[in-house]
Amino acid sequence: MQDKVRENMEVIGADGVHVGTVDRVEGGRIKLKKSDAYGRHEGHHHYIELGFVAGVEGDKVRLSANADIAVTLEEEPSGKPVSL
Repeated sequence: MQDKVRENMEVIGADGVHVGTVDRVEGGRIKLKKSDAYGRHEGHHHYIELGFVAGVEGDKVRLSANADIAVTLEEEPSGKPVSL
């Protein structure tokens, strides 16, 4: 799956809601652009494990969780979940 995810692709939840934009794939995780944060966690990079990717459809990366759940699965570089 990693080879299909490219820079500037839109990341959407299973519900079709925008989660972020791919900055790059780093260490088995998608790093989202800092400038395109979903919800309350603005101002820093978010990471989503590639295991949460359900598929790549055109220029979109679809996750296996809805957007509001996906942001709770995102991790900081420390590997610890982002606190709400």
